[in-house]
Amino acid sequence: MHAYRSHTCAALTSANVGETVRLSGWVNRVRDHGGILFIDLRDHYGITQVLCDPDSAAFAEVEKVRSEWCIRIDGEVKARDPELVNPKLPTGEIEVFIREIEVLGAAKELPLIVFGDQEYPEETRLKYRYLDLRREAMQENMKLRSDVVASMRKRMWDKGFREYQTPIITASSPEGARDFLVPSRLHPGKFYALPQAPQQFKQLIMVSGFDKYFQIAPCFRDEDPRADRSPTDFYQLDMEMSFVEQQDVFDTIAPVIAGVFEEFGGGRTVDAPDSWEQISYRDAALWYGTDKPDLRNPIKMQVVSEHFAGSGFAIFAKLLEQEGTEVRAIPAPTGGSRKFCDRMNAFAQKEGLPGMGYIFWRKQSPDTIAQERGITVKEVNALIKSGEIVLGNEAAGPLAKNIGPERTEAIRQQLGLDVGDAAFFLGGKPKAFEGVAGKARQVIGDELGLTDTNRFAFAWIVDFPIYERDAETGEIDFEHNPFSMPQGGMDALDGAPEDVLGYQYDLACNGYELVSGAIRNHRPEIMFKAFEIAGYGKDEVEKRFGGMVNAFQYGAPPHGGCAAGIDRIVMLLADEQNIREVIMFPMNQRAEDLMMAAPSEPQNEQLRELRLRVLPPED
Repeated sequence: MHAYRSHTCAALTSANVGETVRLSGWVNRVRDHGGILFIDLRDHYGITQVLCDPDSAAFAEVEKVRSEWCIRIDGEVKARDPELVNPKLPTGEIEVFIREIEVLGAAKELPLIVFGDQEYPEETRLKYRYLDLRREAMQENMKLRSDVVASMRKRMWDKGFREYQTPIITASSPEGARDFLVPSRLHPGKFYALPQAPQQFKQLIMVSGFDKYFQIAPCFRDEDPRADRSPTDFYQLDMEMSFVEQQDVFDTIAPVIAGVFEEFGGGRTVDAPDSWEQISYRDAALWYGTDKPDLRNPIKMQVVSEHFAGSGFAIFAKLLEQEGTEVRAIPAPTGGSRKFCDRMNAFAQKEGLPGMGYIFWRKQSPDTIAQERGITVKEVNALIKSGEIVLGNEAAGPLAKNIGPERTEAIRQQLGLDVGDAAFFLGGKPKAFEGVAGKARQVIGDELGLTDTNRFAFAWIVDFPIYERDAETGEIDFEHNPFSMPQGGMDALDGAPEDVLGYQYDLACNGYELVSGAIRNHRPEIMFKAFEIAGYGKDEVEKRFGGMVNAFQYGAPPHGGCAAGIDRIVMLLADEQNIREVIMFPMNQRAEDLMMAAPSEPQNEQLRELRLRVLPPED
């Protein structure tokens, strides 16, 4: 018999009754039932119930074991009594009577309990991550992650891609985030960098004549943490193709992403790739307040400035006299109650706004008609009964009173709303309020039950502007990826910089950016011109990106690609709200590894060898 096990803890069934077996694993829990000790023995594959009574020679040793001890047992497989069968376990028809036990690894008092669903502070979970990972939910998340990566690889190979590895130690390259620098021992005073992404290398692979590249690539960025972003390193499905246009990239990667979500989405609806909308960046900001919209929520915001210009609502009327301002409405179907409107007003105040204007529509009341006609409510009721008055709808709320019935009716018709619905309004320069408007749209959709939580909804966000003008200085700088090919090529760069769009695209799903990519600017003359507009001279471009710029002068093919965030995809598939739940050994929110005590102070010998000196932290 094998030294540690003849079967895993998920393998035994009623077919094994009568066999002598050997199992190894961890003590999930111990139960004492009138002197008979029951142990749920757990390994990576499952759980088997083992037991021991006082007649067994092993009983004294079994009495000593505690939760999370690692043990080996030999015993006889027996059928459970029919009333004791556990249908929730693959091994639920049997149990193993222990004849011999060996403790492979005893455990101290546990800082967190593995069995059950107890909540522990994240700091405790990360410090003792090896215990946290023993929990069933974490085991499932990590298996899911591994399976997703394997599926991605297979799907890419099936599409004719080959996987190539790019360097982990390279030159520093400003790509929008801070580099992690690595000092060079052989070249004192000089530094390597960990790659923020394989961006330049994968483009050089295309220049080298390899038509299709992909890689499950580690990326390193010194970023502030968020719930959906690791502060140090992450993995992405990276791909690049030669002789392609934007749609070719979509047609290649979309079935891969959709296939993964269909395979691992747990039965949730996955939008078919040919139905994925292509929404311009500017329309996404207008309709959804974000460039990563959650399309499970059907609410689409609209501009309603014309209904407030010159109106009795002075705040918006005066605001609209300023250049570059507008008023947008967030429709709220079924949200037509003062209670809900007050809740959303409180939400806006928590977001730092004075409040959020609203109108809601309700059935006309006899009181309102009586006031309008100067008659009594009793007379109105009589006219309703006789059919001379038919109750319509009326707009309610502070805004409705200020702008009057004609304007409120025009707003209702534009937004397609009816009795029982509401609309919320924000005004100013769009970039100042779009973020809050986007959050409000999501809260409204969630609270009113409009968001389809059993669906993965995808959309391509396209037509990103390459440049933006600083509102204070008037200077032009890059708003998005400077390496994207401008739509229209060199001719596009002769016009107003703010109007230049790039062949850049993101794939949004359920409010997250899953994929980002572009058709690359592979023409040196166009690249130099693009950087010149943003104030970067030819010498500066060659200094920062010399390797890639030089390569483009030797017959670079048109090429493009994208990268899909693996951690974020697995987070969605696992239905987790925090990316650290799907990373094996993540950092905490301060970019610290509490388990390995990193970052740590270097030894003096290391610093001397690298010819470095550490300055004390500033107060």
